[in-house]
Amino acid sequence: MELMSAYNHRVELREAEIFLVLAEELHFGRTAERLYLTQPRVSQTLRTLEERIGGRLVERTTRRVRLTPLGERLRDELIPAQEQFRRAIRITTDLAKGVSGVLRICLPTYSMAGSSFTGIVRTFKNRYPDCQVTVTEDFAGDLALLRKGTYDLMCHRVPADEPGLSVGPITSVDDRILLVHTGHPLAERGHATVEDLADYAVISRSGIPQPTYDESYPATTPSGRPIRRGPEITMSSDVLQLVARGEVVHPTVAPFMDYYRHPDVTQVPLHGQPPVKSVLVWATARENAAIRAFTAMASDLLEKSADTTPSG
Repeated sequence: MELMSAYNHRVELREAEIFLVLAEELHFGRTAERLYLTQPRVSQTLRTLEERIGGRLVERTTRRVRLTPLGERLRDELIPAQEQFRRAIRITTDLAKGVSGVLRICLPTYSMAGSSFTGIVRTFKNRYPDCQVTVTEDFAGDLALLRKGTYDLMCHRVPADEPGLSVGPITSVDDRILLVHTGHPLAERGHATVEDLADYAVISRSGIPQPTYDESYPATTPSGRPIRRGPEITMSSDVLQLVARGEVVHPTVAPFMDYYRHPDVTQVPLHGQPPVKSVLVWATARENAAIRAFTAMASDLLEKSADTTPSG
């Protein structure tokens, strides 16, 4: 009796997979195409699953397919289990292969990476010679590129805690500066505040993730004065031309000037905002051995670097 009951309630892995695709597509034909099955096979699998569950999972009419409340509950319960299963397979496969393949790292701007980043990459490549590392500057740091699999890791400004993403070690903590053209009144004064930004314009969002943009380019000053938006840019170096022509001022971080320079652009400290943090980010569902190895190494090397940095 107990064995028969257990059998009746057992859901096969393939049945769960077919149901989850159907729950996403809400179309039997597209489900069949995605899984390389016939449409009758999908329908039969659903009927078998409903018999085992003991209730209707899908309502199907000539015009639409939708999940019943029971089907929605099953979908919500199965998705985490599916992710856990895929992660288990991915981890054990990675362990069998070792750290190999290609690790694609994206930097929205090189100034986000931090002073230790090059050393981390060099150490990783020496320790894992079978893993090819590519580092690409890809403005403006669209986090969706991680979910799509275009990149494996991204060094990104905080905040970067979006659903489906894992956040790793802090790679840099940088003071803020303001880029202005040579001879600018703020350059003559020697510093700037957030309140000063209301007298000028900053770049438009230009595809920068909204939370990152809002944190770096507030809409108003502390007193409530609006901060104007100027032209958009398509790459980090574009901003130097706009600043040099006096079209914008540019709030950024001190390392920016280590990577991008213009003879008519200078910097002043920007007071009134906390330092900017950058972190390593990756798509949780795409985590692999190379990502785990790189982030663990980065965390270890950054911790050691902090321990050896003189305080005060």
